[in-house]
Amino acid sequence: MRVMVLGGTRFIGAAIVEELHAHGHELLVVHRGEHEPADLPEVDHLHADRRDLPHLRGPVDEFGPEAVVDNSAFSAADAETALAAIGGDTRLLVVSSMDVYRAFGAVLAGTETDPVPVDETSPVRRERYPYRGRVLESTDADTYEKLDVEAAYLAREATVCRLPMVYGERDHQRREEPILRRVRAGRTRLPAGSGTWLWTRGYVRDIAAGIRLAFESDACVAEVLNLGEARTWSMGLWARHVLEAAGSEAELARVPDVLLPDDLKPLGTVAQHLLVDSSKARDLLGWTETDRHEALARSVAWHLANPPVDADADFSADDGALAASA
Repeated sequence: MRVMVLGGTRFIGAAIVEELHAHGHELLVVHRGEHEPADLPEVDHLHADRRDLPHLRGPVDEFGPEAVVDNSAFSAADAETALAAIGGDTRLLVVSSMDVYRAFGAVLAGTETDPVPVDETSPVRRERYPYRGRVLESTDADTYEKLDVEAAYLAREATVCRLPMVYGERDHQRREEPILRRVRAGRTRLPAGSGTWLWTRGYVRDIAAGIRLAFESDACVAEVLNLGEARTWSMGLWARHVLEAAGSEAELARVPDVLLPDDLKPLGTVAQHLLVDSSKARDLLGWTETDRHEALARSVAWHLANPPVDADADFSADDGALAASA
């Protein structure tokens, strides 16, 4: 199919483009031109802000998309401007997040509201705009709301894919960095709490494959699908596997949660688990996943080879926590 991808040059978007291209789809990637990965497949690009899309019907109609994958809609306005530029008979898929669930709101509030695993029938948040007052990298925290995005797209019979904590090569959020920055610094003891929190993850290439299968399937029209791993390591076990993949023998030393450095807080005690069931996607799509150890090894190897230029080298909070717990 001729597929227009909105936001296809970073991390998840780039993996989606690679997956679609590998399976023979003809692509038009619409983005602002701020990121131009040299290793992205040779596909057509349209440099535009999504706010201008309704005024760019010419180049969009010239490409004639049969399907649209929107990977960068973060607000009602984002969804509405994109949909205004898309014909009524176009197959639609929008990328959403598991932060729409009530359980996620409980995590932010430090409470517990829901049994796990959470599935597509579980309650969503009643409170809107969960990140107001916080800093978000790629969007406006005051208007971010995936529930608004989902509502706009479902009104057009789109497929909605809710994503978990996604990790892998090119992850600009650098999920493993709290562990890896300590590995690079040669730290031999890392402060950790109980580490019992369960937070469903997803390897980026598996997520891209699930998105491709979902938009190719007629059974997924106007459906909501969770995409995530079938089995989940606790945060403590995940941290140990990150250390192992990095070739480190560093010890996770137990300290009181109150002493944990900010970037290691997920290794403490979190009342509400975010264990999410993706069996609907597996049943409908025959979707499978990469072996977790293999996926994590690929991710860790990439991030060790591509450390952030502004890596935090301050370990005073670690030293204080370890000394107080000695």
